[in-house]
Amino acid sequence: MNFKKTKIYIAGHKGMVGSAVWRILVAKGYSNLIGKTSAELDLRNQQAVIDFYTKEQPKIVIDAAAKVGGILANNDFPYQFLMENMQIQNNLIDGAHSAGIDKFIFLGSSCIYPKFAQQPLKEEYLLTDSLEPTNEWYAIAKITGVKACQAIRNQYNKDYVSLMPTNLYGFFDNFDLKSSHVLPAMLRKFHEAKINKHSDVTLWGSGTPKREFLFVDDMAEAVVYALENELPEHLYNVGSGKDISIKELAETIQKVTGHKGTILWDASKPDGTPRKLLDVSKMKSIGWEYSTELDNGIKKTYQWFLENIDTIKEIKL
Repeated sequence: MNFKKTKIYIAGHKGMVGSAVWRILVAKGYSNLIGKTSAELDLRNQQAVIDFYTKEQPKIVIDAAAKVGGILANNDFPYQFLMENMQIQNNLIDGAHSAGIDKFIFLGSSCIYPKFAQQPLKEEYLLTDSLEPTNEWYAIAKITGVKACQAIRNQYNKDYVSLMPTNLYGFFDNFDLKSSHVLPAMLRKFHEAKINKHSDVTLWGSGTPKREFLFVDDMAEAVVYALENELPEHLYNVGSGKDISIKELAETIQKVTGHKGTILWDASKPDGTPRKLLDVSKMKSIGWEYSTELDNGIKKTYQWFLENIDTIKEIKL
């Protein structure tokens, strides 16, 4: 089926993932995309979402909307992270089902998997053990979204699928040092140290934990793959299937930014989980793989960061 003229609603189209999906779809010739800012449509408001679906009548929904934040925010506002994320996705999923929408792509996070699950993380490990306490509120919300899509799929035979990305980075990332993830935070730290006469950069922990990263445009390509094909199962991990130590990541970013100072490791700070790697064999078996290697993705992200540094400072500082 050719979806290029089909009306597609991208929830969260201004976020890092939603904007990447929008950008890739436009580049591929999709001409009937719809997006609403949170000021235009409050996704926590059930009636507002129902009215939106009734008026706009999209045929496909991509849900990239969520209330997100780091460990601190999750810890300080557990109720908001649980409730607002459930409100957003429940209104979108149930509203789409009630409006007769047959295709829905739900985007989650790899934090849905148990804290001590075997590595690499397989889809079937979901709900086999307890979660990481620092972000369990967000994780539980996302798990209910996965299960809602699975239930609709099983009961009503609709093409509702969930994609679980690994750590994403890229254009429109959050570079705020207080709330950003490890890769954009490092990129900014090394850049600022470089322009500050190549001063030393201090990083948390030992540098030994390993993490997996995926360039956001590759994630968008995975969404397009799910859009253009009917995937046989309800849940798929999306990642590179390769991880790198935090120390190697720091050295790669240092090289890309051109920082010549010293990297210092503050071993008094926590390391977090030793390893977090997704098993991406299911996605690979149906014909999708990532294409952007980490050093190339970091180069593209740094270039974007330099071109947008003024707006980043306005928004994020």
